[in-house]
Amino acid sequence: MSYIPDTSAQDSQVVTPKNTKKRVIYAASLFAFLIFCYAFIIPLVEGWVGGKSAISLDKLKLAQVTQGDFIRDFSVQGKVIAARRPVLYSPAQGTVTYLVDAGDRVEMGQALAQVESPELQSLFDQENTQLSRLRTQLAREKIQAKHIQLQQENRIGQARVALNAAKREMRRSEEAKKNQIISDIDFQKAKDDLENALREFEHVNKEVALLKESQQFEIQTYEFEFNAQKVKVAELQRQVLGLEVRSPVAGLVGNLNLEQKNTVSKNQPLMSVVDLSEYEVEVLIPETYADDLALGIEAEINFNEQSFMGNLVAMSPEITKGSVQGKVRFTGTAPDNLRQNQRLTTRLILEQRSQVNYLPRGRFLQNYDGMHIYVLRDNEAVKVPAKLGTKSLSKVEVISGLALGDTVIISDYRVFEKAASVKILQ
Repeated sequence: MSYIPDTSAQDSQVVTPKNTKKRVIYAASLFAFLIFCYAFIIPLVEGWVGGKSAISLDKLKLAQVTQGDFIRDFSVQGKVIAARRPVLYSPAQGTVTYLVDAGDRVEMGQALAQVESPELQSLFDQENTQLSRLRTQLAREKIQAKHIQLQQENRIGQARVALNAAKREMRRSEEAKKNQIISDIDFQKAKDDLENALREFEHVNKEVALLKESQQFEIQTYEFEFNAQKVKVAELQRQVLGLEVRSPVAGLVGNLNLEQKNTVSKNQPLMSVVDLSEYEVEVLIPETYADDLALGIEAEINFNEQSFMGNLVAMSPEITKGSVQGKVRFTGTAPDNLRQNQRLTTRLILEQRSQVNYLPRGRFLQNYDGMHIYVLRDNEAVKVPAKLGTKSLSKVEVISGLALGDTVIISDYRVFEKAASVKILQ
């Protein structure tokens, strides 16, 4: 039996050299992977397990609750109008003749148009003639009263002479009676004559006084009629003078409502005049602010990047197409180079308060349900109950639920999908 030897004597052990550099690289990569998982993967997994979503911080807008002065205001667009734009009307029926053209600059009191009214002129002439007749009649009545007064004075003189003669005769009869020269019958007759003369004198005086009173009443009646006619003529004269239409202000002539030499009726509009010395801003205010408006509230008018102060001086009592028409007048120096119907931005200030907690306005107001606000706490957006108050152009009042210094998310809340809390990734 033959023996076949194995090949073990030919085998040799191969020793692999250790690669320390690769092990270091593998260890560093593993460590970096663990850090990445801890920073990003694990929070996401925890959020998924706990039912929480995560949002990157750079997609959110933050603001802090601040305390300070709070101005409740709103901004509207307005147009410049002249504060005084009188419309001139025809004073009577007639034919109009314009003395100016549209756009002409005029001074106060300047004649702008002439209305020819033959009817008014004829009526004035008739009433003026009637006034002259009444003046003559009153003068005649006064002369007649003087003539009658002279006659009555003559009657009084005659009665006084007769009374004096009766008194002398009575004294003579009394002396003769003492000396028993006349009879008792003659004495009684002298006494009766004296009484009759006295009675006649008193009667004449009373009659003259009554006649004088009657004459005064007649003269007064004529004077009342004359004065009434004088007032009537004065009014007609004013209307005749008013046929020359004059400008009540200094400014520019607006539109002419009629053609030259057209027939007009009484109180028909002829033209308008624009006063360029004083301007107002006509604004349309949304009806949501109508209940908060009051005459005299402050306004800020922006013109060429400058602000000018004003006041709300007029407000329409009715709402038209969802707006209330108001007028804002400049309180100080008005800007130069204003133009009719020029568009300006006006800020109306409804109220001013101090020491008020507020947030800047943001898109969160569009999704705010009136009960909850998202506050940033420990890298989480936490939904907390809160109550907001009045809003201005740039601020919103914080009434309750938020403390001074709280960091609040003021961007769009739709990204949170009404979650109670959301992880914020730095």
